[in-house]
Amino acid sequence: MMNTLKRNIALLLVLLCMQVAVAQERLQSPEQFLGYQLGKQFTTQNRILDYVNYLAAQAPNRMKVQQYGQTYEGRPLMLAYVASDENLPRLEQIQENNLRQAGLQSGQVQGNQPAIVWLSYNIHGNESVSSEAVMQVLYDLLDPANAQTKQWLQNTVIILDPMVNPDGRERYVQWYKQASNQGGNASPYAWEHYEPWPGGRPNHYYFDLNRDWAWQTQIESKQRLKEYNNWLPQVHADFHEMGTESPYYFSPAAKPFHESITPWQRQFQNTIGDYNRQYFDKNNWLYFTRENFDLFYPSYGDTYPTYNGAIGMTYEQGGSGRAGLTYQKQDGDTLTLVDRIAHHVAASHATIQASSEKADQLKQEFRKYYQNNLNNPAGDYKAFVLKADGRSAANLKSLTDYMDRQGIQYGYAGKSTSVRGFNYSTGKEERVSVGSNDVVISMYQPKSTLVKVLFEPNARLEDSLTYDITSWSLPYAYNVQAYALKNRMNVSSINTAATSAAAITIERPYAYLARWNNLQDLKFLTELMKQDVKVRQAEKAFETDGQRYEPGTLIITRTGNERMGDKLDATVRELAKQYDVNLSATGTGFVSSGADFGSGSVRYLKMPKVALLSGEGVSPYGFGEVWHYFEQQIGYPVTVLNTSYFRNIPLNEFDVLILPNGSYSQVLNEETLENVRDWVNAGGKLIAMESAAGFLAGKKGFNLKKKSQEAESEEKSKVKDENPYKNLHTYANREREALEGEVQGSIFRVDLDKTHPLAFGYGDTYFGLIRSADTFSFLENGWNVGVLKKDNYTTGFVGSKSKEKLQDALILGTQDMGRGQVIYLADNPLFRGFWQGGKLMFGNAVFLVGQ
Repeated sequence: MMNTLKRNIALLLVLLCMQVAVAQERLQSPEQFLGYQLGKQFTTQNRILDYVNYLAAQAPNRMKVQQYGQTYEGRPLMLAYVASDENLPRLEQIQENNLRQAGLQSGQVQGNQPAIVWLSYNIHGNESVSSEAVMQVLYDLLDPANAQTKQWLQNTVIILDPMVNPDGRERYVQWYKQASNQGGNASPYAWEHYEPWPGGRPNHYYFDLNRDWAWQTQIESKQRLKEYNNWLPQVHADFHEMGTESPYYFSPAAKPFHESITPWQRQFQNTIGDYNRQYFDKNNWLYFTRENFDLFYPSYGDTYPTYNGAIGMTYEQGGSGRAGLTYQKQDGDTLTLVDRIAHHVAASHATIQASSEKADQLKQEFRKYYQNNLNNPAGDYKAFVLKADGRSAANLKSLTDYMDRQGIQYGYAGKSTSVRGFNYSTGKEERVSVGSNDVVISMYQPKSTLVKVLFEPNARLEDSLTYDITSWSLPYAYNVQAYALKNRMNVSSINTAATSAAAITIERPYAYLARWNNLQDLKFLTELMKQDVKVRQAEKAFETDGQRYEPGTLIITRTGNERMGDKLDATVRELAKQYDVNLSATGTGFVSSGADFGSGSVRYLKMPKVALLSGEGVSPYGFGEVWHYFEQQIGYPVTVLNTSYFRNIPLNEFDVLILPNGSYSQVLNEETLENVRDWVNAGGKLIAMESAAGFLAGKKGFNLKKKSQEAESEEKSKVKDENPYKNLHTYANREREALEGEVQGSIFRVDLDKTHPLAFGYGDTYFGLIRSADTFSFLENGWNVGVLKKDNYTTGFVGSKSKEKLQDALILGTQDMGRGQVIYLADNPLFRGFWQGGKLMFGNAVFLVGQ
């Protein structure tokens, strides 16, 4: 009986294996599954995922899928894992082994360990070809007749993200399907080649996800990077598109390389480039290398993986949202979606093949990379100290939360001491005091390279021709007092600071008090407003009950909130707890110094109705940064208006109007601008950001003026030109000479008038990320709240001509106009959502100025 049962089970297993084998033999290609050849039309996300799920069901012993999250619009985010029959069942063990190699998990590596390759497709939504290509790549990896890919999978595990940015891609694909002719029109003048505002490149909130790898401000990035850091692949490739006239770009990358990139990482970029070259040479396809795309800014899909030990690469195919299905180039050649797909498929194959054939070297160098991080970290500094003072407590908490997501290890000083270090605030090496509860980040840890890149005060730039901003140091970005130490410092796991605020002993206080220091305080205020709690704010410092309170302190009195009864106490205390606000209470409206709570300098804060301009002429990124700020960061209602109908809007319905960065010459014509001016005069508040402020400069009624260079030009004209060849320039040096007038995302110390509501919650200075040399003169009739004086430069690349302009310049200012105000923000305090130190200031502009 038992033998019969065993034979039946064995027969059943054989039949099952035969069924799987037959199913794999019948594996449908993308064309067979979709009903059309890849490249003949764009495929929607749901159909791409249908095919991915179909492949996983047909080849369950070599592929699995995982939903790792969803987008703001509710679309699924997926990963596909492809491995050999032997490795797919042990994916969890392979993952743990890899983290053990990096020193991020304890224990010994078990069994044979393959190299891990992660391929990311379609992070820019209208660079849509790569999500078409991924279907062919998956089919090739799973095709039972493909002996070559079977061999590659013996040494590798392949992780593919078929569509990093589904919201942006669907925006593009759905528009293109409506705009395109049957089969596409190659004429570059056809409608289908002119994508409307805002384009499909960014995500739902119009953020560029390929600038968000390190910062992780967006929901797609947060969810994806959690999975990425659980794997830490040896190789990561990011698939993109560029202009229609360009061929194909693959590694090696261009200079500048960040100094933290190892010789091995540089070398293997060349190796993978050689593999790509063989594929492209064989097909006579044009390509270029070592130009345009550098490895410096840390938040790209090539640099962030590189600073986490991988070989990180960008692949760029000519086309993008302009190319559609077919596009006639200037040389007369026609670029087709079919061609673009073939190129990305070839680059995918080359990357996998190189990784498989060099797997032993990849694994060996990966282990070496993390051992060096742990035992011999690179760089001048061996520890970073973050001060745990009361004013920056919430900012420090945000920064430690960020480090937790990154897997960066940190602890505490454990005792008070005095050491020598670089003071970020003064920009000098000096003796500094470290408190026992200050946060200490040791460089002797697995992620020390990432720590160095993100925290170093001044990243060394080997070449000024770089693709993005050149400074981003997190202590400046988070507005946290910090020191960089050249000597190693012991780290304690014990934090002896008080874990909670002192209990409020007054049952029904005269007033609740909340200091104004950070974004959490702003969230507390906005939630109080939404729950109809009346809030006041002190314009001047005061003392009561032996405590000093700085300007900006919120005062919630029982007077004015009588209708709430006992609900007032419960609401205020619960919200303070929810937003981690250090709330105190007093039994009197009398203060020992400063203005009593009934004073005219203690102002009632009205809940403003806020409007935000979007549409043609407005920068999608600039708009998205503000939109995301209201909806996702502070949870406050904002009404989005479009430029197409803005002139018909009754502005008296709103208290605040925000003009993000953009080009306003067509948006605000003379009549519309006059309406805006009348609205401000009647009591409205206009916030103009970056180039919007520049547009207003010199206009009737607006006191802002661009810095004039006329005096300098006149002075120079008086000097006889002793060099007759001065204006002869070399064409090949045109890009480098143009940089003399550029500011590539550099950090400057902005001097503040801290008595002004726009600067409440800050000290005498604020570190701003300045990205333009278009500067403004000090306001003659207005408040110069934030200015650049001489020698305010801190770190990052600034051209020689720009340094002159960025002296004695206005960065933050306000102007009274009738009963209203205009606020000029030449510096964008919300840049890419990661410049945490500026977010309270923007809140000040919206909620405090003019109240």
